[in-house]
Amino acid sequence: MSVYARKSAVERVIGVAVLVFVLFAPQLVSGFWMDTVLTQTFILGIGAASLVFLSAYGGMISLAQAGLMGIAGYALGNMVSERVAGGETKGLLLGWDPTLSVVLAILLTVGIGILFGAVASRSFGIYFLMLTLTYSVIGFLFVSQVTQVGGFSPIAGIDRYTPGFMGDVVNDRQRLYYVSLLVAIVVYVLIRYLVRTPFGIALEGIRDEPTRMASLGFNVTLHRTVAFAIGSLIAALGGVLFAWWSGQLSPSDIGLSATIQLLVIAVIGGLTRIEGAWLGAFAYIWISNEVTNRIPEDGLWVVGGTFNTVIGLAFLAIVIASPDGLMGVWDRIWNGLRSRGGPGEPAVAAGSAGSQA
Repeated sequence: MSVYARKSAVERVIGVAVLVFVLFAPQLVSGFWMDTVLTQTFILGIGAASLVFLSAYGGMISLAQAGLMGIAGYALGNMVSERVAGGETKGLLLGWDPTLSVVLAILLTVGIGILFGAVASRSFGIYFLMLTLTYSVIGFLFVSQVTQVGGFSPIAGIDRYTPGFMGDVVNDRQRLYYVSLLVAIVVYVLIRYLVRTPFGIALEGIRDEPTRMASLGFNVTLHRTVAFAIGSLIAALGGVLFAWWSGQLSPSDIGLSATIQLLVIAVIGGLTRIEGAWLGAFAYIWISNEVTNRIPEDGLWVVGGTFNTVIGLAFLAIVIASPDGLMGVWDRIWNGLRSRGGPGEPAVAAGSAGSQA
C-alpha cells in the first residue's frame, strides 16, 4: 500500500473517530465545553469553510465572509424580533414567522453575495482581497449607522424566536449543538461533492489558469460569481446559527475584528484543505478559552498582553512552521514519509519529489 493510500485510510479512521466523539460529546463533556467550545467550533468552522472553499478551489481569498454571516444574522434579527412591553428593543421589529425569516435571511444574503461576486469576480489577487474587505466595511457602516436596523446597540433576544424544529435554544443548548453539527456535516459533504463535479473541476482550472480556461470557452467571471454565491450560502448558514447561539448581534460581529478572526481561523487550519476550517476554529476557540481561564489579568510575563498576544504568537508560529496551517503540518508529515520511502513506497529523490507532487 502506498503512502498516499495509507494516508487516506488513516484520515478516514480519524474522521470516523471524530464523528463518533462529537455525536456523543454532550454526554462526555461539560455543558460549558459543549456550548462554548464545540458548538462555536461548528458555527465558526462553517463560516471559515466558506472562505477556505473560495480560496482552495477558486483562488479567491474573500474577506467578505464574516460580513455575509453578519448580514444573515442581522436580517434574521430584524425579521423575527418584536416590540417588548417595558423593554428596549432595536431593529425593524417585523415580528415575522421564524421559519420564513430564516429562509428569507438566507436568500437575501445569497442575493447580496451574487451582487458582490459579480463585481469582485472580475478582479484577481490583492484587488479581489481589497474589494471583499470593502464589502465588510460597507456592511459594518450600514448596520452601525442606520439606526432603523440596529445602530451601535445590539439586537437582542434573537434566540427567543426560533422555528419549531429548533425548539427552545435558550434553555436547551443541546438541540442547537446537534443542529450546528448537522449543518457542518452537510456543508462539508456539499463542498466535497461540488469540487468533484464538472463545475468544481472547471473552477480549479480557472484558479490555476484563468486565461487558458477563457480561451477554451469557459466563462471565468460566471464561474467565479457562482462560486462566490455558494460561499455566501455557506456563510449565511453560519450567520443564522451564530445569531441563535449568541442571542444578540452588534456591529462588532460584522466589523473588521470579526473579519480578521475568521481569516485567522482559516489560516491556522489551512487555506488549502476544507477540513482546516473546523480544525482552525477549534484551535482558535481552545486557545481563547485557555487564555481566558489561565492567564492573569495583568497579562503574560515579559511580553504582556492577553488573548491577542497569545493568538498572535500562535498564528506567527504556525505560519512560519507551515504556511498551509495545521493541515499543512499533517500533509508535510506524510510527504516526508514518501520522500524517505515508507513501507511499500520507493524513496523519491529531493529533486523529483516536487515534480511528482
